[in-house]
Amino acid sequence: MDLQGVSTRRVTTVMGELCGFEVSSTQVSKLTAELDGEFEQWRARPLPEISHLFADATYYKVRIDGNVRDCATLIAIGIRRDNGKRLVLGASCALSEAEVHWRDVLTSLKQRGLGIPDSVTSDAHVGIRAALRATLNSSPWQRCQFHLQQNAQAYVPTKDLKQKVADDIRRIFNAEDRAHAEAKLAGFIKTYEKSAPKLATWAEQNIPEGLTVFGFPEASRQRLRTSNMCETLNSQIKRRTRVVGLFPNEPSLLRLVTGVVIEISEEWETGKIYLQPETKKQPN
Repeated sequence: MDLQGVSTRRVTTVMGELCGFEVSSTQVSKLTAELDGEFEQWRARPLPEISHLFADATYYKVRIDGNVRDCATLIAIGIRRDNGKRLVLGASCALSEAEVHWRDVLTSLKQRGLGIPDSVTSDAHVGIRAALRATLNSSPWQRCQFHLQQNAQAYVPTKDLKQKVADDIRRIFNAEDRAHAEAKLAGFIKTYEKSAPKLATWAEQNIPEGLTVFGFPEASRQRLRTSNMCETLNSQIKRRTRVVGLFPNEPSLLRLVTGVVIEISEEWETGKIYLQPETKKQPN
Protein backbone atom coordinates (compact mmCIF):
# COMPACT_ATOMS: atom_id res chain seq x y z
CA MET A 1 0.00 0.00 0.00
CA ASP A 2 2.87 2.35 0.77
CA LEU A 3 4.28 1.90 -2.75
CA GLN A 4 0.86 2.69 -4.18
CA GLY A 5 1.00 6.07 -2.45
CA VAL A 6 -1.32 5.22 0.46
CA SER A 7 -0.61 7.34 3.54
CA THR A 8 0.47 5.81 6.85
CA ARG A 9 -2.82 6.85 8.46
CA ARG A 10 -4.87 5.22 5.71
CA VAL A 11 -2.80 2.03 5.90
CA THR A 12 -3.75 1.62 9.56
CA THR A 13 -7.43 2.20 8.71
CA VAL A 14 -7.46 -0.26 5.81
CA MET A 15 -5.73 -2.98 7.82
CA GLY A 16 -8.26 -2.58 10.59
CA GLU A 17 -11.24 -2.84 8.24
CA LEU A 18 -9.95 -5.67 6.05
CA CYS A 19 -7.99 -7.79 8.51
CA GLY A 20 -9.73 -7.11 11.79
CA PHE A 21 -6.66 -5.91 13.68
CA GLU A 22 -4.90 -2.61 14.06
CA VAL A 23 -1.45 -1.72 12.81
CA SER A 24 -0.05 1.39 14.44
CA SER A 25 1.53 4.19 12.47
CA THR A 26 4.80 3.37 14.26
CA GLN A 27 4.68 -0.18 12.93
CA VAL A 28 3.99 1.05 9.41
CA SER A 29 6.90 3.49 9.63
CA LYS A 30 9.17 0.69 10.87
CA LEU A 31 8.21 -1.54 7.94
CA THR A 32 8.76 1.22 5.39
CA ALA A 33 12.15 1.91 6.99
CA GLU A 34 13.07 -1.68 6.12
CA LEU A 35 12.14 -0.88 2.52
CA ASP A 36 14.50 2.07 2.63
CA GLY A 37 17.42 -0.25 3.36
CA GLU A 38 16.55 -2.56 0.46
CA PHE A 39 16.04 0.36 -1.89
CA GLU A 40 19.36 1.95 -0.91
CA GLN A 41 21.11 -1.31 -1.81
CA TRP A 42 19.43 -1.20 -5.22
CA ARG A 43 20.45 2.41 -5.81
CA ALA A 44 24.06 1.52 -4.91
CA ARG A 45 24.23 -1.76 -6.86
CA PRO A 46 27.08 -2.39 -9.34
CA LEU A 47 26.21 -1.49 -12.92
CA PRO A 48 27.04 -3.13 -16.25
CA GLU A 49 28.79 -1.01 -18.87
CA ILE A 50 26.37 1.39 -20.54
CA SER A 51 26.53 2.32 -24.22
CA HIS A 52 23.99 5.16 -24.09
CA LEU A 53 22.85 7.26 -21.15
CA PHE A 54 19.62 9.28 -20.83
CA ALA A 55 19.00 11.75 -18.00
CA ASP A 56 16.13 13.98 -16.94
CA ALA A 57 14.57 15.62 -13.89
CA THR A 58 11.08 16.36 -12.68
CA TYR A 59 9.65 18.03 -9.58
CA TYR A 60 7.33 17.00 -6.74
CA LYS A 61 5.89 18.92 -3.81
CA VAL A 62 7.52 18.13 -0.45
CA ARG A 63 7.00 19.65 3.00
CA ILE A 64 10.34 20.91 4.34
CA ASP A 65 10.47 22.61 7.76
CA GLY A 66 6.79 23.47 7.54
CA ASN A 67 7.07 24.93 4.03
CA VAL A 68 6.00 23.39 0.71
CA ARG A 69 8.99 23.12 -1.60
CA ASP A 70 9.70 21.76 -5.07
CA CYS A 71 11.96 18.71 -4.82
CA ALA A 72 13.93 17.69 -7.90
CA THR A 73 13.94 13.98 -8.73
CA LEU A 74 16.78 13.03 -11.06
CA ILE A 75 16.41 9.88 -13.17
CA ALA A 76 19.13 8.14 -15.19
CA ILE A 77 18.38 5.41 -17.74
CA GLY A 78 20.96 3.36 -19.61
CA ILE A 79 21.22 0.91 -22.49
CA ARG A 80 23.48 -2.02 -21.68
CA ARG A 81 26.52 -2.37 -23.89
CA ASP A 82 26.44 -6.19 -23.78
CA ASN A 83 22.80 -6.95 -24.65
CA GLY A 84 21.15 -3.70 -25.76
CA LYS A 85 18.47 -3.76 -23.06
CA ARG A 86 17.31 -0.78 -21.02
CA LEU A 87 17.57 -0.39 -17.27
CA VAL A 88 17.02 2.38 -14.75
CA LEU A 89 20.43 3.22 -13.36
CA GLY A 90 19.30 5.25 -10.40
CA ALA A 91 17.09 7.90 -8.86
CA SER A 92 17.91 10.78 -6.54
CA CYS A 93 15.83 13.43 -4.79
CA ALA A 94 17.03 16.84 -3.61
CA LEU A 95 15.73 20.40 -3.43
CA SER A 96 17.64 21.50 -6.50
CA GLU A 97 18.49 20.37 -10.03
CA ALA A 98 21.74 22.31 -9.67
CA GLU A 99 25.11 21.10 -10.92
CA VAL A 100 26.16 19.69 -7.54
CA HIS A 101 23.14 17.35 -7.43
CA TRP A 102 23.67 16.10 -10.97
CA ARG A 103 27.42 15.80 -10.42
CA ASP A 104 26.87 13.59 -7.36
CA VAL A 105 24.49 11.37 -9.36
CA LEU A 106 26.83 11.02 -12.35
CA THR A 107 29.89 10.45 -10.17
CA SER A 108 28.04 7.68 -8.36
CA LEU A 109 27.12 6.04 -11.68
CA LYS A 110 30.77 6.08 -12.74
CA GLN A 111 31.90 4.59 -9.45
CA ARG A 112 29.33 1.80 -9.83
CA GLY A 113 30.69 0.71 -13.21
CA LEU A 114 28.91 2.85 -15.82
CA GLY A 115 31.99 3.02 -18.04
CA ILE A 116 32.26 5.63 -20.81
CA PRO A 117 28.94 5.88 -22.70
CA ASP A 118 29.01 6.43 -26.46
CA SER A 119 26.42 9.18 -25.99
CA VAL A 120 24.49 11.07 -23.33
CA THR A 121 21.05 12.47 -24.16
CA SER A 122 19.40 15.17 -22.04
CA ASP A 123 17.85 18.60 -22.17
CA ALA A 124 19.99 21.73 -21.89
CA HIS A 125 19.47 22.52 -18.19
CA VAL A 126 22.57 24.37 -17.00
CA GLY A 127 22.99 22.03 -14.02
CA ILE A 128 23.24 18.83 -16.01
CA ARG A 129 25.37 20.40 -18.75
CA ALA A 130 27.95 21.57 -16.21
CA ALA A 131 27.88 18.21 -14.42
CA LEU A 132 28.39 16.32 -17.68
CA ARG A 133 31.41 18.45 -18.54
CA ALA A 134 32.87 17.65 -15.12
CA THR A 135 32.16 13.90 -15.08
CA LEU A 136 31.53 12.52 -18.60
CA ASN A 137 33.33 14.97 -20.84
CA SER A 138 34.56 12.21 -23.17
CA SER A 139 31.01 11.09 -24.01
CA PRO A 140 29.34 13.02 -26.88
CA TRP A 141 26.31 14.98 -25.73
CA GLN A 142 23.05 14.80 -27.69
CA ARG A 143 20.70 17.64 -26.84
CA CYS A 144 17.13 16.37 -26.81
CA GLN A 145 15.50 17.26 -30.13
CA PHE A 146 12.04 17.33 -28.58
CA HIS A 147 13.14 20.01 -26.09
CA LEU A 148 14.85 21.91 -28.88
CA GLN A 149 11.55 22.05 -30.78
CA GLN A 150 9.84 23.39 -27.66
CA ASN A 151 12.60 25.94 -27.01
CA ALA A 152 12.42 27.23 -30.59
CA GLN A 153 8.80 28.28 -30.20
CA ALA A 154 9.80 30.99 -27.72
CA TYR A 155 11.63 32.78 -30.57
CA VAL A 156 8.86 32.62 -33.18
CA PRO A 157 7.53 36.20 -33.54
CA THR A 158 4.00 35.41 -34.80
CA LYS A 159 1.53 32.63 -34.12
CA ASP A 160 0.97 31.84 -37.78
CA LEU A 161 4.69 30.98 -38.17
CA LYS A 162 4.83 28.41 -35.36
CA GLN A 163 3.79 25.35 -37.34
CA LYS A 164 6.02 26.23 -40.29
CA VAL A 165 9.03 26.68 -37.99
CA ALA A 166 8.32 23.36 -36.30
CA ASP A 167 8.09 21.61 -39.69
CA ASP A 168 11.31 23.21 -40.92
CA ILE A 169 13.23 22.13 -37.80
CA ARG A 170 11.82 18.63 -38.13
CA ARG A 171 13.23 18.45 -41.65
CA ILE A 172 16.68 19.28 -40.28
CA PHE A 173 16.45 16.50 -37.69
CA ASN A 174 15.13 14.01 -40.26
CA ALA A 175 17.92 14.63 -42.77
CA GLU A 176 19.71 11.58 -44.18
CA ASP A 177 23.07 12.51 -42.65
CA ARG A 178 24.81 15.32 -40.82
CA ALA A 179 26.01 17.08 -43.97
CA HIS A 180 22.44 17.35 -45.24
CA ALA A 181 21.22 18.41 -41.79
CA GLU A 182 23.77 21.22 -41.65
CA ALA A 183 22.80 22.32 -45.16
CA LYS A 184 19.14 22.43 -44.13
CA LEU A 185 20.09 24.37 -41.00
CA ALA A 186 21.95 26.91 -43.11
CA GLY A 187 18.85 27.29 -45.29
CA PHE A 188 16.69 27.67 -42.18
CA ILE A 189 18.89 30.47 -40.86
CA LYS A 190 18.82 32.27 -44.21
CA THR A 191 15.03 31.92 -44.45
CA TYR A 192 14.36 33.51 -41.06
CA GLU A 193 17.26 35.95 -40.65
CA LYS A 194 15.05 38.89 -41.70
CA SER A 195 11.53 37.84 -40.68
CA ALA A 196 12.62 36.31 -37.32
CA PRO A 197 16.22 37.35 -36.58
CA LYS A 198 16.16 36.16 -32.95
CA LEU A 199 14.99 32.72 -34.08
CA ALA A 200 17.74 32.55 -36.73
CA THR A 201 20.41 33.48 -34.20
CA TRP A 202 19.06 30.98 -31.65
CA ALA A 203 18.97 28.20 -34.27
CA GLU A 204 22.55 28.84 -35.35
CA GLN A 205 23.77 28.62 -31.75
CA ASN A 206 21.60 25.77 -30.46
CA ILE A 207 20.37 23.36 -33.14
CA PRO A 208 23.86 21.92 -33.86
CA GLU A 209 23.77 20.49 -30.32
CA GLY A 210 20.91 18.28 -31.46
CA LEU A 211 22.83 16.81 -34.40
CA THR A 212 25.27 14.59 -32.48
CA VAL A 213 23.01 11.61 -33.16
CA PHE A 214 24.08 11.65 -36.82
CA GLY A 215 27.31 10.02 -35.63
CA PHE A 216 25.37 6.76 -35.14
CA PRO A 217 23.74 4.32 -37.58
CA GLU A 218 20.43 5.51 -39.01
CA ALA A 219 18.55 2.59 -37.44
CA SER A 220 19.55 3.80 -33.95
CA ARG A 221 18.96 7.54 -34.29
CA GLN A 222 15.23 7.53 -33.55
CA ARG A 223 15.87 6.08 -30.09
CA LEU A 224 18.91 8.18 -29.25
CA ARG A 225 17.85 11.65 -30.32
CA THR A 226 15.47 12.56 -27.47
CA SER A 227 15.11 12.02 -23.74
CA ASN A 228 11.45 11.09 -24.23
CA MET A 229 12.14 7.73 -22.59
CA CYS A 230 12.80 9.61 -19.34
CA GLU A 231 9.68 11.72 -19.83
CA THR A 232 7.59 8.56 -20.22
CA LEU A 233 9.12 7.05 -17.08
CA ASN A 234 8.41 10.26 -15.16
CA SER A 235 4.77 10.13 -16.27
CA GLN A 236 4.51 6.58 -14.92
CA ILE A 237 5.97 7.71 -11.61
CA LYS A 238 3.54 10.62 -11.42
CA ARG A 239 0.57 8.30 -11.75
CA ARG A 240 1.60 6.89 -8.36
CA THR A 241 2.70 10.15 -6.75
CA ARG A 242 -0.58 11.85 -7.72
CA VAL A 243 -2.27 9.80 -4.97
CA VAL A 244 0.00 11.42 -2.39
CA GLY A 245 -0.08 14.98 -3.67
CA LEU A 246 2.21 16.46 -1.02
CA PHE A 247 5.03 14.35 0.44
CA PRO A 248 5.82 14.82 4.16
CA ASN A 249 9.59 14.66 3.56
CA GLU A 250 12.28 13.79 0.99
CA PRO A 251 12.79 10.16 2.13
CA SER A 252 9.11 9.35 1.55
CA LEU A 253 9.34 10.72 -1.99
CA LEU A 254 12.55 8.83 -2.73
CA ARG A 255 11.03 5.61 -1.37
CA LEU A 256 8.00 5.76 -3.65
CA VAL A 257 9.99 6.80 -6.72
CA THR A 258 12.52 4.02 -6.15
CA GLY A 259 9.79 1.41 -5.74
CA VAL A 260 8.22 2.42 -9.04
CA VAL A 261 11.45 2.52 -11.05
CA ILE A 262 12.60 -0.84 -9.71
CA GLU A 263 9.42 -2.45 -11.08
CA ILE A 264 9.84 -0.78 -14.46
CA SER A 265 13.56 -1.54 -14.69
CA GLU A 266 12.94 -5.23 -14.00
CA GLU A 267 10.39 -5.32 -16.84
CA TRP A 268 12.91 -3.74 -19.21
CA GLU A 269 15.78 -5.99 -18.17
CA THR A 270 13.73 -9.15 -18.72
CA GLY A 271 12.01 -7.85 -21.86
CA LYS A 272 12.97 -7.18 -25.44
CA ILE A 273 16.22 -5.72 -26.74
CA TYR A 274 15.87 -1.95 -27.08
CA LEU A 275 18.94 -1.29 -29.24
CA GLN A 276 21.07 -3.87 -30.99
CA PRO A 277 24.30 -4.21 -28.96
CA GLU A 278 26.50 -4.27 -32.06
CA THR A 279 25.54 -0.63 -32.74
CA LYS A 280 28.75 1.36 -32.88
CA LYS A 281 29.50 5.04 -33.02
CA GLN A 282 30.36 6.15 -36.54
CA PRO A 283 32.73 8.98 -37.48
CA ASN A 284 30.96 12.22 -38.40
